[in-house]
Amino acid sequence: MYIPFNELAPESRLWIYQANRVLLSDEVEIISTQVKVFCEKWLAHGSPLKTSFKIEHNLFLILAVDENVSGASGCSIDGSVRMLKEFQTQLGIDFLDRSNVAFFIDNKIVLHKFIDLKRLFSEGILTDKSVSFNNALTSKQDVETKWMAFTSESWLSKYLPKQTPV
Repeated sequence: MYIPFNELAPESRLWIYQANRVLLSDEVEIISTQVKVFCEKWLAHGSPLKTSFKIEHNLFLILAVDENVSGASGCSIDGSVRMLKEFQTQLGIDFLDRSNVAFFIDNKIVLHKFIDLKRLFSEGILTDKSVSFNNALTSKQDVETKWMAFTSESWLSKYLPKQTPV
């Protein structure tokens, strides 16, 4: 059963899927409609799940389940992945491509290829103060407090140039 995202418990389990490109407004509408239908029918072992979703920055699909009611199973999670794969076929949008890293720069989202990060940091295009997104978070409360972070405080800190002692 679908409920508004803000009504989910803070400890609700979630999955953050980043599209391979920024979505157009009509695509957001199509995806929102289809994900809401999916959430309304989403089951785990025949029991309805208390679910929600939101699309952030026209790039991220955040899908959530309040596991205080009923937990998502492997099969139910597989169902959500099948839905994401349908978006690739239907709209040419890949929510499972992990080759891009999103940054929030000058009030807009910028995608950089994962393989280019070391060079971008060494050239100073990205810095320790660049804001990135941690799409590995798994709870609603963590997304609300830890999703966006400076590179120096994130998993990306390992790509920062090493300071040489003076």
